[in-house]
Amino acid sequence: MSPRARAAAGSLVFLLVAPGVVAGVLPYLLTGWDRDGDVSTVAAVSGWLLVAAGLAVLLPAFARFVVEGIGTPAPVAPTERLVVGGLYRFVRNPMYLAVAALIVGQALLLGRPALLLYAAAFGAAVVAFVRGYEEPALARRYGAEYDESRRAVPGWWPRLR
Repeated sequence: MSPRARAAAGSLVFLLVAPGVVAGVLPYLLTGWDRDGDVSTVAAVSGWLLVAAGLAVLLPAFARFVVEGIGTPAPVAPTERLVVGGLYRFVRNPMYLAVAALIVGQALLLGRPALLLYAAAFGAAVVAFVRGYEEPALARRYGAEYDESRRAVPGWWPRLR
């Protein structure tokens, strides 16, 4: 099996396990995906837009790890090269932002404030993970290239230029 094929298989498994559980299984366990009363049209449309945007960001970001990085987003099978193309030119953490959008979108679609609390907890956990583990690990693995990326690209608020 070629390195890219291994990266694609590993990335698909990680997509199902990590975002699949965090943005799919856990919201389902919290809500049964049952709507809580009437949801306004504005909330429903906003929710669908966030879910669509989350998927539109998440899936290409995963693909970029295979195509550009020849690896996976999973810490146990990192990329050979630092991923800096695509959406990573605008923000360093598009996957985490996409998963948060998926959760908030579901909260709006279902009228479930509990999912907003869950999204906030997810955000806090992700920031702690990124600061405490991911950024130091990337700095060790990619050195000056990662330092340059950190200087040039914001972590959480996309740069639009």
